[in-house]
Amino acid sequence: QAQLVESGGGLVQAGGFLRISCAASGSTLSRYAMGWFRQAPGKEREFVAAISRSGGSTYYQDSVKGRFTISRDNTKSTVYLQMNSLKPEDTAVYYCAAAIGGSANWIGKWPDNYDYWGQGTQVTVSS
Repeated sequence: QAQLVESGGGLVQAGGFLRISCAASGSTLSRYAMGWFRQAPGKEREFVAAISRSGGSTYYQDSVKGRFTISRDNTKSTVYLQMNSLKPEDTAVYYCAAAIGGSANWIGKWPDNYDYWGQGTQVTVSS
């Protein structure tokens, strides 16, 4: 069973950047496809980005394409989300999630695809 802990959130001005991390323990990270989701106040949790077990496939929500980059370092059991050109509408609690199974290049785009979740890290972008 994987335990996931996010870190790196904070307050940043519009146009700025942040890198948030998700550290996994309790199981080998390479077993899992990983995803980032976010939830703003009063809104449903939404998909942001995902990366396959192999790291060879990635997928992004349209609104973050070209600004966000998901990556993973299985040797460090950590997944990253580099967020550039941040906008106020990116403000949310960001959650990482791990999905068991699937092929090495499988990606999950829905919350129900994922088996384990972190507690979230707050990202606030001021205008």
